[in-house]
Amino acid sequence: MATLTTVHGTSERTVVSKEEWLAAQQKFLQKEKEFTRKRDELSAERQSQPWMKLEKNYVFQGEQGQIHFADLFEGRSQLLIYHFMHAPEWSQGCPGCSFLADHYNPAVVHLNHHDVSMVTISRAPQEKIQAFKKRMGWTFPWYSSSESDFNRDFHVAFTEKETSSKLKLYNHQTLEFGMSDAPGLSAFYRDEDGQIYLTYATFARGLDIFLTTNNLLDVAPKGRNEKNGMDWMRHHDRYDTGDYIHHPWVETPGNSVK
Repeated sequence: MATLTTVHGTSERTVVSKEEWLAAQQKFLQKEKEFTRKRDELSAERQSQPWMKLEKNYVFQGEQGQIHFADLFEGRSQLLIYHFMHAPEWSQGCPGCSFLADHYNPAVVHLNHHDVSMVTISRAPQEKIQAFKKRMGWTFPWYSSSESDFNRDFHVAFTEKETSSKLKLYNHQTLEFGMSDAPGLSAFYRDEDGQIYLTYATFARGLDIFLTTNNLLDVAPKGRNEKNGMDWMRHHDRYDTGDYIHHPWVETPGNSVK
């Protein structure tokens, strides 16, 4: 079959015969295999990174009252914490964090059966957290750090002065961040003596790997097909209404866009 050129969206695509298509896929497969090996090497290096001993005890507010940091492990040796952007004054959680939570919510039960607990922590008060959690239909444990320095200590909460300073405070002090709350994921280990260690933390684009939807879009014909970042994404209960509440995610007149 002769090679034809067709326009799909804004990019040109080549239409070929079955034999040519298979040859192209086999060639590309070699690059995918190389990427997989590199990813395995990166994962192995991540496991060999140094740990930091946690010296401070934090207390959070849960549905049943106060809970100490060590209790978040629920008897397991490993803990993942997602730092969810939900400031005390917001009426709902960040759409981007909600998008990510949609992905890890069903994974928690599997993690729990592999010696890993996973919880979510935000600065919003527990009553706001539970109302939003119910609205979204999530089941993962979600705690409030409103009465502790946890978010500040883990560099996912900033003062107004800091956000306007242009200082690189976010993502291991490599990026500026212009909002009061930031997203991230931290990993911890608790040894037999009860000592807790911070073993890993990732922020910003480092969270993309946890978004299965993006990985699926990457293999769809148009890819992610984004005009301005993830401006297409909504809270999962807002797609049909068309409403999108932008920063600061406080539902006030004029703060909803289509």
